[in-house]
Amino acid sequence: MDVVLLAKAAIMGVVEGLTEFLPISSTGHLILAGALLGVNDEKAKVFEIAIQTGAILAVIIVYWQKIRSTLVALPTQGQAQRFALNVFIAFLPAVVLGLLLGKAIKAHLFTPGVVATTFIVGGLVILWAEKRQQAASRIEDVDQMSALDALKVGLVQCLAMVPGTSRSGATIIGGMLLGLSRKAATDFSFYLAIPTLIGAGAYSLYKERALLTAADLPMFLVGLLFSFVSAWACVHWLLRYISSHRFTPFAWYRIAFGLLVLLTSSMGWVDWHD
Repeated sequence: MDVVLLAKAAIMGVVEGLTEFLPISSTGHLILAGALLGVNDEKAKVFEIAIQTGAILAVIIVYWQKIRSTLVALPTQGQAQRFALNVFIAFLPAVVLGLLLGKAIKAHLFTPGVVATTFIVGGLVILWAEKRQQAASRIEDVDQMSALDALKVGLVQCLAMVPGTSRSGATIIGGMLLGLSRKAATDFSFYLAIPTLIGAGAYSLYKERALLTAADLPMFLVGLLFSFVSAWACVHWLLRYISSHRFTPFAWYRIAFGLLVLLTSSMGWVDWHD
């Protein structure tokens, strides 16, 4: 058993869990962590996607009461059916565009310039959204969302296909700009993450299954475990944070990280191509 490799898997798991649900782009942080740890081959890319499952399990546990009540009520209650349909509607655009454009995006958009630009522009959008959020929100709870609201959030989620954008950042800030309260946008972002990230992980594992062997299982399990624990802590913290704070600090962090991408790329320290 390679203890060093397992330690690296644990660190990558923590990075994934801490950044997946914050509006700061887990992909960008995993690229940086992978470069620093020397974990950036093709198998590592599959690993990065697979350990998202650990983070999603944390969300399922945190939101289990809502998920369970929805599943139980699904056959008979219209509200549960509407909520499940909204999640499905929001999930579809990413599936369609991911299958159509996934290869082209990886081939052409994983460049230092694109990653840095999306980090910085995303930070500026958050600053603008928080300033604009002074007005009363139209939707205070996810159960108040219409199918059109869900579709709009799903379309906004597709922006996260551009590296450095952040899936959670796109859906939370996009939801706020579409009239959702900070709490409703965050909650729906988490619910939408469940099918989106599980689907992406399963598809990646199936597509790249030839790269994997039984010897990789300990590394993946360690990554999943640490991703789960750190994501569980992060989700709990974020739900408390948004009750009395804005996303402004994340905006400034994104801008600083974008500048870091430019520095590490120009110095040749990190390869930001995926």
